[in-house]
Order: sequence, then structure tokens, then C-alpha cells
Amino acid sequence: MAEEKKEVFVGIDVSKMQLDVAVGEDGAFWSVTNDSEGIQELVERLKAVSPTLVVVESTGGLETPVVAEMAAAGLSVAIVNPGRVREFAKSVGLLAKTDKLDARLLTRFAAAVKPPASRLPSEEEQYLTGLVRRRRQLLEMRTAEKNRLNTTRIALRERIDNHIAWLNKEVEALEDEIDDFIRQSPLWAKKEAILKSTPGVGPVTSCTLLSELPELGQLDRKKIAALVGVAPMNKDSGPRRGKRCIRGGRVSVRSVLYMAALTATRFNPTIRAFYLRLLENGKEKKVALIACMRKLLVILNAMIRDLEPWHPNPV
Repeated sequence: MAEEKKEVFVGIDVSKMQLDVAVGEDGAFWSVTNDSEGIQELVERLKAVSPTLVVVESTGGLETPVVAEMAAAGLSVAIVNPGRVREFAKSVGLLAKTDKLDARLLTRFAAAVKPPASRLPSEEEQYLTGLVRRRRQLLEMRTAEKNRLNTTRIALRERIDNHIAWLNKEVEALEDEIDDFIRQSPLWAKKEAILKSTPGVGPVTSCTLLSELPELGQLDRKKIAALVGVAPMNKDSGPRRGKRCIRGGRVSVRSVLYMAALTATRFNPTIRAFYLRLLENGKEKKVALIACMRKLLVILNAMIRDLEPWHPNPV
């Protein structure tokens, strides 16, 4: 009988300047610089190890280059939420924190939890995501500048007005670039048209879903709701039934979905009827709106899966 191959888990603690790598709980440990040369060295060493799974935490984009190179080399990579890893550390009593300990912790987390390998976005999806996020940053800057106008000396307000005007032009230019980029892909253009055919879903919601939720249409209703963070979590213990709440997920997607659902409660006949029925049954407005977010997401997921536009009585 052939000997079963031993599973090997690798944890990588990512920082701006350095990558700390641990192989198993007691195996090799090394560090490389977080640049092209260091990443290339890391990939070559990992290929020699042939790990079952490599786990890294999401760190606001710092992990993107190394994850992309590992995926290109055929390595299985899981990107996990840092909060989830810290909760795991508390559960097993690992409270100390250093780069080396964090890398070891990730290997232990990988072995115990075995998170699924992440679906990595294509270069086109990454570029569109960058455009959408940059637009969001500019809007936040514009809002901050507008708020400053009322508290700024009159002599300086012209400078703020000039900056706001510049931000307006940049936002318009980005929106034009996003539209052009989506139209270059027949499939993306079709998906955008399908999403925008839904009452309540506008261009901001559609391009955010396309760029930051590439799994739309590829998962079942429960998984897509959990991924976005609109699935209610149980908090029961014995006879006690705690209040359900949502948590985690993709905040940027959930934010635009909230606005879309809010609009849909007024102009989308299916969502409006569902919303009013929940209110009649005694649900709080906020609870009913979150339920509408989930229902709208499930409908959009089915529409993209089937590549079918909105119709009044979706499944």
C-alpha cells in the first residue's frame, strides 16, 4: 500500500517591506524582501516544498503581488481575513505576536481550518477594481473638502473650491474610463446591461459588483450571501434564541448593495412588495432592509448565472 502523502501547510506574514514564511508548525522559517526579487526567491523555494496550501492574510493589497506570483506558479493559495485568524489564535491561547509567530500561526490555522483556495481575479478584474476604488477615494476626498468649506476662512475657500472642481473632473474622467473599459469586453458589457436592467441597480452598483464580486453567478444563494456578509448569523444557546445579525463579508459591495436595496424598496415591484410584507409582519425597518439586500443579491446572482435580464417575477 502506497504511503499517503503528508500535507504541508505554509503561512506567510506579509508586511510592506518583508515576507516571513513558515513551513508547518515546526518546519523551516525564512524571510525575503517584499519586492520582485524576494517574491521570485520565495516562489522557487515553495515550489521545491510542494505545499498543500499557502495561507496569507488580506492586508489591504500588500499581499497582491506575492499571491499573484504564487498562483501563476501553480501554488494553491488562500487569502484569509485577519480577524478570523486572530480569533483562532485566542481560541488556542496564542496571544503573543511577532512576525515569526504570526507566520507559524497561519500554518496552524491552515492545518486546522483548511480554508478553500481563493479565486484570484484576472488582470482585467484587478484593473477595473483599481478604477472603482480610486473613484471611491476621490468621492471621499470631495466630501471631506465640501465639509471643510463651512469651517475655513473666507480667504482660503477659493483653494478648496478649486480642489473640488479638480476632483469633479477626475471623477468624471474615471467614470468615462470605467464605462469604456467595460464596453471593451462583450461579456462584461452584457453582464452590466443585465445588472442595470434591475430597478434600483445603477452604474455604480453594477461596476462595483463586476469588479469586486467576480464570484457573482458562480455560487449558490447561501454562499454568495455569506461572501458579501448579508446572511444573518445565529446566536443561539440552549433554549435561548439570540438576535440574528450580519457581520464580515465585503464591505464595499455591501455598501452599494444597501443603497441599491433602499432604492429598490421604492421602485422595484418585487423588492417593494417583499419589504412591505416584512413590515406588516412586524419586522423593524432596518431588519427588513437587510433582508431586501439579501433578496436583491440572490436575484442578481441568478440573473448573472443565467445571463438573463430582469423580469417582474424572478426566481
